[in-house]
This record gives sequence, C-alpha cells and structure tokens, in this order.
Amino acid sequence: MNKFIVLVASVLFTALPAIATDKPNTPTSLAGGKVISVDEGKKLADDKSAQFFDTRNLVNFGKGHVPGAKAVSYKEKSDFKADFDVSVDSFEVDKLPADKAAKIVIYSDGPAGWKSYKAAVLAIKAGYKNVLWMRDGFAGWTAKSYPVE
Repeated sequence: MNKFIVLVASVLFTALPAIATDKPNTPTSLAGGKVISVDEGKKLADDKSAQFFDTRNLVNFGKGHVPGAKAVSYKEKSDFKADFDVSVDSFEVDKLPADKAAKIVIYSDGPAGWKSYKAAVLAIKAGYKNVLWMRDGFAGWTAKSYPVE
C-alpha cells in the first residue's frame, strides 16, 4: 500500500508542473496597440525612446529584467483567452506614466505570458495611446542574449 501511495504521489508531482504551465499562447495582435519584436524592443531600450514595464511577479523581476524596466504588478485570475474578464484581475495602472501619450512597452515571460497581454489591454482601456506589447517577452530577450539588470 505504501509503495502505491509513493508511486501515485511521484506521478502527480511529475505531472502537475506540466499541467499547471499548459497555457495556450497569447493572441498575435493587440487591438488599439502594437505587437513588437524583441529586436524592436531592444532598439527602443537602446534609444531610451520608450518606458518598459515588466508584469511578471517580483521574484522573477528580481532574477533579471530588461534594463530600466519597472515592475508593475498584474494579478491574474481570469481565463487565458483574448476576451478575458477584466473585473476579476487587478493591474497597477497607476504605475504607468501620467502622460497617456507616452510610449510604453509591456512584457512578461513570453508567448504564453498572459499577464503582459492583459496588462496591455487594460492600459489601452485606461486611455494609453502608444502601447507596445513585446509578446516574446523576457524569454525572447534572454534568448537573444540581450543585457539584463
């Protein structure tokens, strides 16, 4: 009996991380904003012509982020779909620039990083006019060996 419990527990602990991270990829477009590549993001970072906002949790932000990026928390409870229910999520829009015409780049983990997609949607709904979503996120950034802080 104990061997059976150990076997079931080991299968569950092996399978659960895969199940937990099995999210669909985010949309490939952003109504009212623009999807940008990591290369475009790097150019904006180098030119200092945009402000970067990282929607990952603070632990991941602390492990590394795009140079100059600010952590802006996105608390996600909604489904992983384009027409998500904004009422169940929370986003610190007040950490975005007061100037709603400012060029802002929002990113998270990568193509399955729904926090950045949802944050970009909420920024647009809040009246921001120049929202750029770096869909490939920090994973894409590090894959190109771009500098991190």
